[in-house]
Amino acid sequence: MHRIVIENCALATVDAQDTEYASGHVVVAGHRIESVGEGRAPQGLEGVVRRIDGTGHLVTPGLVNTHHHFYQWLTRGLAQDSNLFDWLVALYPVWARIDEPMVHAAARGSLAMMVRGGVTTAMDHHYVFPRGSGDLLGAEIRAARELGVRFTAARGSMDLGASDGGLPPDFAVESAEDALAATEEAIDTHHDPGFDAMLRIAVAPCSPFSVSTELLRESAVLARRKGVRLHTHGSETVEEEKFCQERFGMGPTDYFESTGWLGEDVWMAHCVHMSDTDIQAFARTGTGVAHCPSSNARLAAGIARVPDLLAADVPVGLGVDGTASNESGELHTELRNALLVNRLGGHREKALNVRQALRLGTYGGARVLGRQDEIGSLEPGKLADLVLWKLDGLGHSSIADPVAALVLGAPAPVTLSLVNGAPVVESGRLLTVDEDEIAREARTEARRLARIAADD
Repeated sequence: MHRIVIENCALATVDAQDTEYASGHVVVAGHRIESVGEGRAPQGLEGVVRRIDGTGHLVTPGLVNTHHHFYQWLTRGLAQDSNLFDWLVALYPVWARIDEPMVHAAARGSLAMMVRGGVTTAMDHHYVFPRGSGDLLGAEIRAARELGVRFTAARGSMDLGASDGGLPPDFAVESAEDALAATEEAIDTHHDPGFDAMLRIAVAPCSPFSVSTELLRESAVLARRKGVRLHTHGSETVEEEKFCQERFGMGPTDYFESTGWLGEDVWMAHCVHMSDTDIQAFARTGTGVAHCPSSNARLAAGIARVPDLLAADVPVGLGVDGTASNESGELHTELRNALLVNRLGGHREKALNVRQALRLGTYGGARVLGRQDEIGSLEPGKLADLVLWKLDGLGHSSIADPVAALVLGAPAPVTLSLVNGAPVVESGRLLTVDEDEIAREARTEARRLARIAADD
């Protein structure tokens, strides 16, 4: 078995005790972490293929993204001053024209930005399936395989088109029957339940205002019959709260519970507008939350009650969200933004600290995806998904606390990123794909999408 040894680095393990070492080591054996500890690595290790001097660096678990929409990489910078509903109205006619080559290019661009910035487990919620557009979920899966990143593909769906009171054009939605059949086929074809799985599938109807109650309810039944997780948008805006009250006579959380959508196998994106009762329901059922601070701010959705969710032991991770509402497309910047945005809320400076922010982006995300026994912390036996952050340059030169430097300082360069023990980033560059080629392909497909949408 080959081994990689990293020594002389600061370590933030993000284990249950938040163990940290000012100067320690990590030994990777094959695709698992073999040892983590203070000082130099054990002597006499066999099969060492690489020994890295981590002086001036911090090692953390790899970042885990819990919410995204890859296809939006092609529509960044549009509807810049809109709230969620106006933004959707502006962009759905464009998104309704995506096809397989576009989604493949967008997925590669979205994944490349995240992986280059320390993400080792990515997630995407794809719910736009225009008729005749090709294998869109397969395009994302191919892209993730090309980049070498661990991936949860949430097969989304919408069955309420414009003629049924929804926002997207009718040709961009599916019938409930077709959506359920396609989702089941995706699970049967792609889902890997194994400990070291590189690909998992989740069941993910889009939102309360874009799917029927039938599709929401039957999706939960399907997911539990197949033993996979469930994902959707929830409680993102005050308009959503009003919609649910008017349409269903109850708020989003009560509506979700009435359709089988609360539980330890469920996580929801945003959860900005939550009452104490809503938070208690999430805590009681173990329902998770993907917190997307930049997107929430970009669309003026509000400030999620993350400190209160954490105090109630609700699983909370971080999400980039689609790059049409978070144009940077990077998760490591969400560590900082989560801390800063939440300090604007009622808890002020006591809202989050730097170590809580790091936990949200690592172990918290793993817990939300149901993979906390495999990834999310640096512990012997866990999968070797980790990042070596360079903190001895100008941007972090006077911050003594390495975790504070990572979270509060300028975006830290990634010297090395491992997924399943294999390097995917080295000295800030992707090893598995050509970044310049990805950029060119994305520009080409974005222009093609814009032309097609303009001609309609």
